[in-house]
Amino acid sequence: MWSRWSCPKVLSLKVATSESKVADAINAATAEIAGSGKGISDAPITLIVRKKGVPDLTLVDLPGITRVPVQGQPEDIYDQIAKIIKEYIAPKESIILNVLSATVDFPTCESIRMSQQVDRTGERTLAVVTKVDKAPEGLLEKVTMDDVHIGLGYVCVRNRIGEETYDQARIEEERLFKNHPLLSKIDKSMVSIPVLAQRLMQIQATIIAKCLPNIVKQINDRLIRSSAELDQMPPDLNNVGDAVRMFFHIVKQVCTSLQKILVQGEFGDYPDDHYFHGTARIAEMLHRYAKKLPAQCPRRSNEPFLMEEMRVLEETKGINLPNFLPRSAFHVMLKNKVATVDQMPQDLISEVWEYIEDLVVKIMLRHSENFPQVQSSCRRAIQSLMEKARARSAQHVKELIEMELVADYTANPDYMRTWDAVMEGQKKFMEAVKDNSKPTRITLEGFGEVDVSHLRMHADSGVRLERTADCVLEEYSAQAR
Repeated sequence: MWSRWSCPKVLSLKVATSESKVADAINAATAEIAGSGKGISDAPITLIVRKKGVPDLTLVDLPGITRVPVQGQPEDIYDQIAKIIKEYIAPKESIILNVLSATVDFPTCESIRMSQQVDRTGERTLAVVTKVDKAPEGLLEKVTMDDVHIGLGYVCVRNRIGEETYDQARIEEERLFKNHPLLSKIDKSMVSIPVLAQRLMQIQATIIAKCLPNIVKQINDRLIRSSAELDQMPPDLNNVGDAVRMFFHIVKQVCTSLQKILVQGEFGDYPDDHYFHGTARIAEMLHRYAKKLPAQCPRRSNEPFLMEEMRVLEETKGINLPNFLPRSAFHVMLKNKVATVDQMPQDLISEVWEYIEDLVVKIMLRHSENFPQVQSSCRRAIQSLMEKARARSAQHVKELIEMELVADYTANPDYMRTWDAVMEGQKKFMEAVKDNSKPTRITLEGFGEVDVSHLRMHADSGVRLERTADCVLEEYSAQAR
């Protein structure tokens, strides 16, 4: 026979004992864990009994319910005991062995009320009635009427008295239920310790058969989870070569994921996280950029239509061929207009590369989560690489804009289509300027609604006005390019 106990302050101990000294061993363990007073502890004391002929059972002897603390006990003794009891009786695999005294009224028992909180139908509650020799009157009615719904029934037993041995106690118990005028009327399947042990083994076997499939499933599920966690554990790196191979493996995984997300538009690894749908997010940035660009030719809001262009033409007068637009005028106008939007491409470059940098870092962290010691170095390397890439992109966009300012000719079909569209409005524009009977507000392609009343004073300078219109229309077409 072995006795084992443990508590947070005491290492788990295993002590051999004998049947005659088991009570002393339990008392010693209790004093070691809960003290020599009347305190309690939730640290279990395990008693392992190995003896021929004893039933194969696992029993948990829980503390009795105490409502009023005595000297040396904490004020919340009831709450502590109730917590310990509920912890053991709550699992559906447990059988509740409710010990009742024949001297009390069953419906008023606190233990009945507590067991009914976790087992309302009583399907796993068995009642054991003790001290039957003290109150035999009316006991038969109590255990047969079952006012408190004990699903597994009742077993009446006689306690061991004084120095009786186990065998002596069983003989006296058998004599009591056989010869007592009242207790002998109770069915023999409901009396004696041996019947109780047999009932408990049968109930335990039934519960095990009922719960075993679910227990096996839980074990298999936990085994699968543990195996998956084991597979995710990093391999042993025994030398520099192993470390280098693992590093390049991580880099390859990161590159593969980035190719899927940013090039191929695949997001099977992140179906529910839209942040990792790279091509879609970059397309949204481009769409927002296109909406920020002015839909119409930008001009100063407080300045009348074409007055800026007329000033530029005035300042670029020189010895030129008649009826030809000065090339310098077009360059000045184009430079002014492009200057109003040249920061937008740079903002787009910053937004795209900030997203890509954050995306690369997140993917790197995901693939290297088992090697946190390399993550900080990889993060710095990514930031340095992204900064260089961002600078190259910004320089490239800057060069493209500068090239647009240098060149004043193009064969771009978009330019030609825009030119044809806006030139259709030239005739309507000139008529509105020269003919005072026409409305002063007209709508032009690319400019929207404009007021031309201030231009009628220049109607006599028809050639210059037409050149101004040509300059504006050509400038707008170039921006559309």
